[in-house]
Amino acid sequence: QVQLVESGGGLVQAGGSLRLSCAASGSIFSINAMGWYRQAPGKQRELVARITSEGSTNYADSVKGRFTISRDDAKITIYLQMNSLKPEDTAVYYCHAGPRPDGVDYWGKGTLVTVSS
Repeated sequence: QVQLVESGGGLVQAGGSLRLSCAASGSIFSINAMGWYRQAPGKQRELVARITSEGSTNYADSVKGRFTISRDDAKITIYLQMNSLKPEDTAVYYCHAGPRPDGVDYWGKGTLVTVSS
């Protein structure tokens, strides 16, 4: 089992910044990638950013140049630095880990980010 705990969400004005954190614990050794997804009201959950154990990253087109994903292996934590936030970034942000070789993946409970105009 893997446990993921997010923190850092909140209310920010457009143009502002926030940093999300996701601390992982448990059987994380089998996980090759972690990332952030988001789900806005009435919309499907979508990938925001992802980072592999080798440090490769990929981003949604809508956040490229504004968001940066990083990882601290010593703390088993990933971060999402979000700059130049826009109202359309408002969503619940979920930390994701996986998949394991058997196809299982893990989700955090989510943290709400609200960007006011």
